[in-house]
Amino acid sequence: MFKKVSTVFILGLYTVFSAQQIRPSKSSEIYRELKTLKHLPKVLYLAAHPDDENTGLLSWLINDQNVETGYLSLTRGDGGQNLLGTEQGAALGLIRTHELLEARKLDGAQQFFTRAIDFGFSKNTTDTFKQWNADNITADVVWVIRQFRPDVIICRFPPTAAAGHGQHAASAVVAEKAFMLAGDKTAFPDQLKYVDVWQPKRIMWNTFRFGNNNATAENQLKVTVGQYDAQLGMGYGELAGLSRSLHKSQGAGTQSVAGIKTEYFSHVAGEPAKSTLFDGINKTWTKEGNSDIDQSLDKIISAFNFSNPDLSLPALLDLRKKVLALKDSDLKKDKIKSLDHIILSCAGFMGEVVTNQAEAVAGDNYNFRLNLISRAANPVVLENVKWLSQSENFNRKLSKDSLITIQHDIQIPADAALTEPYWLAKPAVNAATFSVPNDTLVGLPEAESPLNVLLDLKIGSEKFQVKLPLSFKKLDPVRGDVVEALRIVPALELKFTQPLYLVKENEDLHLSLNFKVNSNKQFNNGKVNLLYNGDRLGGGDLKSINGKDFTVDYIIPKTQLASIKSNQLQLDANFVADGITYNKKQVLIQYPHLPSLQYFSPATVSVMKGDIQSKVKKVGYIQGAGDFIPEFLKIAGIQVDVLKDEDFYGNLDESGGSQNKLSQYDAIVLGVRANNTEKKLGRWMPFLWSYVKVGGNLVMQYNTNQDTTVEQLGMYNFTIANKRVTEENAEVKFLNPNHKLLNYPNKITADDFKGWVQERGAYFPDKWDAVYEPLFEMHDTGEEPLQGSTLYAKYGKGNFIYTPLAFFRQLPAGNVGAARLFLNFLSAQKN
Repeated sequence: MFKKVSTVFILGLYTVFSAQQIRPSKSSEIYRELKTLKHLPKVLYLAAHPDDENTGLLSWLINDQNVETGYLSLTRGDGGQNLLGTEQGAALGLIRTHELLEARKLDGAQQFFTRAIDFGFSKNTTDTFKQWNADNITADVVWVIRQFRPDVIICRFPPTAAAGHGQHAASAVVAEKAFMLAGDKTAFPDQLKYVDVWQPKRIMWNTFRFGNNNATAENQLKVTVGQYDAQLGMGYGELAGLSRSLHKSQGAGTQSVAGIKTEYFSHVAGEPAKSTLFDGINKTWTKEGNSDIDQSLDKIISAFNFSNPDLSLPALLDLRKKVLALKDSDLKKDKIKSLDHIILSCAGFMGEVVTNQAEAVAGDNYNFRLNLISRAANPVVLENVKWLSQSENFNRKLSKDSLITIQHDIQIPADAALTEPYWLAKPAVNAATFSVPNDTLVGLPEAESPLNVLLDLKIGSEKFQVKLPLSFKKLDPVRGDVVEALRIVPALELKFTQPLYLVKENEDLHLSLNFKVNSNKQFNNGKVNLLYNGDRLGGGDLKSINGKDFTVDYIIPKTQLASIKSNQLQLDANFVADGITYNKKQVLIQYPHLPSLQYFSPATVSVMKGDIQSKVKKVGYIQGAGDFIPEFLKIAGIQVDVLKDEDFYGNLDESGGSQNKLSQYDAIVLGVRANNTEKKLGRWMPFLWSYVKVGGNLVMQYNTNQDTTVEQLGMYNFTIANKRVTEENAEVKFLNPNHKLLNYPNKITADDFKGWVQERGAYFPDKWDAVYEPLFEMHDTGEEPLQGSTLYAKYGKGNFIYTPLAFFRQLPAGNVGAARLFLNFLSAQKN
């Protein structure tokens, strides 16, 4: 580990700032930052996933105790489900990373991660550490501890089954191990090229009451949190609810609860705490031998003027000299960063470097606007601007509250890297560990922008260096000004027109590939290649879309396909022009509560090849949490209508049959977690039951027991439990091999359960009416067999199928067996 340096720290007379747009903090925030600057202890809260953190405790630590606090989530939440859209895996982890960052903006905590990938639910630490390399994850936690230098580490979970999830328990295991090793010079010595060892005072477990699971006890350390804060206009529990509710992709909306509550803490290791979390820890500058800094801060805090924060500037600039004189380089580096942010905020300084284009291509020129303003009577002087590769002297005073704009053309460096998350820039080491191109990036939620304009500023006699990333700015008619990072994209992108292709036996494969040209460069000559396992399958004819973008259509003959034995293919495409190979497709994620998120993946496509039969032509779909199944059905040649409220209402005839739109569908499918997300389902269910009774086919995918709309999902009762099979290769026993769902139109065998990803399924029923027939039996290693993975019942003239098998994961992965089985479920009424 740790072979390169990722960040240059400028000390002495200069401090570097980095933000998309430098804006001053509110007076109440500046006041809190001053009080935090006065308190030296730090706390690191540690758990496994986004939303595991105790936001109520974080809010209290930061805003009441004024203690610098960070949350270390081992993973980015890649293995969860998505309530917003169809993103899974790495794309979902990117969404949840930024949801955490938005939450941290509210509660004020810092955010850290390791390289661990959330590979899905695991039942114990043994299962978890089969996937995660415990030493590597521990090294990452040690690195974060040595960089952040916390005095107290707090775990959300214990290392036992009480954690409720193997990754939860594993977070406690690696936390304690890292606590023991962070102060040991022989542990991970390569890190010591960049950081010193650091030994926290203690590590504790923040015990909890989750449902019937109560780990709290009156002999544990107790802390009262949730107090009202007049500067916030709410209590810390209310702030915590707002912060936690930003985890929108997992439906973690949380009440903002007013009033105090008690948090409990159990000792894990280190020096036990008797009365407070900070027993035996130096809390003030005085105890560190710097009483003059304490005294200066006391005066600044006492005299702080909320209406005119710039009145504090002379005292703050004098304090800055004292902090720069500190002999402890780590403490100096840490505190000068906080102090300089306070100084610029008190000066009312705003700076940005913006262009009108969201995307840019390396080597091209763009016009940028440098917007600067200061609101302080004590002038801020702009001494110099470095426009990436060239410097320009100004020595210009920023007049109070007067915006200045400087236009400048900037050429994006020819070697500028594409804009994408550092942990997705290279293929993952394996399914459980990201590959990080530069080890010192470990821990960061995202990498610092490499394209910055540097400002040399002077306030009083003190000099500052401010770093402004190249940005994009637009006026949105709904959101107002939107400022985001400028995204570097390739000159040309490739993307297949659909994410998955399906080809049956003895058919030619028809493919279409889109080329998007992102610069004014002309691609008059070039070679298009389609490859399988590195072997070229041929090219195609280019068709212009708009004189610039174009498509290529391929036909791969069935004779050539027959030579490929696999029924799950991954095809690669590239375009070679002027000695440059283009083979990237852009993945752009945009949601209202997040900035635009971008990463790139190879221009590949999955092809399902084999005997895949379907007997349905028209399907009604009730949307649940985002999944890929409607798109898959369309690719399979099936018409899919997403059902709306008006589609259900019609008259019920005397036999119970409905005269509404539903009767036209060969099958109706409920999306994953529809009972958790579709609040109209309660009034739709009688119509769905009637549809089945007169001959319809209803296929319901998995639901959870949280925030449900309908108590009884089936015509006959069944009870959903948190039963699951997490081993994707678990043996599947066919309880009735002759059942029609296993034989028509596709003959289902054990081979159809090969190559599944992440899991077999989750939230299996554990109790059901005798009329239901279970189709399969499966279980994880060492556990009792489960028969709730698929239940079938005849109701009237129709069929009802409840299946918590993870089709929503298997179909995007191109699993042919899962596709054959799902199409059998849809075809039940045709048999």
